[in-house]
Amino acid sequence: MKAILLLLSILFISACASPSTSNNPRSTKKETKAISYLALGDSYTIGESVPNNQRWPILLSKALRSEGLEIQTPIIIAKTGWRTDHLLKSMQSELNPATKYDLVSILIGVNNQFQGKSIETYEQDLRTLFDQAIAYSNKGKEGIFVLSIPDYGATPYGAPRAESIGQAIDAWNAVCKKVTLEYQLPWHDITPISRTATENKSLIAGDGLHPSGKMYQLWVDQITAKVLELVH
Repeated sequence: MKAILLLLSILFISACASPSTSNNPRSTKKETKAISYLALGDSYTIGESVPNNQRWPILLSKALRSEGLEIQTPIIIAKTGWRTDHLLKSMQSELNPATKYDLVSILIGVNNQFQGKSIETYEQDLRTLFDQAIAYSNKGKEGIFVLSIPDYGATPYGAPRAESIGQAIDAWNAVCKKVTLEYQLPWHDITPISRTATENKSLIAGDGLHPSGKMYQLWVDQITAKVLELVH
């Protein structure tokens, strides 16, 4: 009889004991979801003439990781030669409307200017593009940032027409900045960095037209602190 009572006591104590932490889902550390990032643009965003790991969205992701953030490999919707209309069409065909992103970057317009398209149409397209970007952002406007158009007049390719190209880029950037600020989005002016290439040829890729990885890194150094504010 004593043996039976002892056995029942042991079973009762075992049943009342707290489950081990390894089997208790409430005790496990909450997993942090990695930051998702959508980069929209043209040759500057896809990194024409530089290795993939020197594209500025990739360098930005690396910089954010160095700050202790977990970030997914960027989804890049960009191609050399794209204008705003090309980008909008590709977003419609390549992106799932149900998928949202924590960060969305936009850098577009140089090919509108280079191909002689209307600056008024560019402004209209920017508004459509910003509306679309907001729809793809997890946090609406709070997750989006915009970069200015670099000055390709500072490159060997653009040197013969450097002054006129520079003036045109200023005009197109004025439109981009105006719309960006109307939408209350962060505006990052990297154009002055692009113009330092006239004195520092290492900032130009081997094709004589596009930025090198070194220049892209300078862009990232300038914008990282502000981008961090968007994901904190």
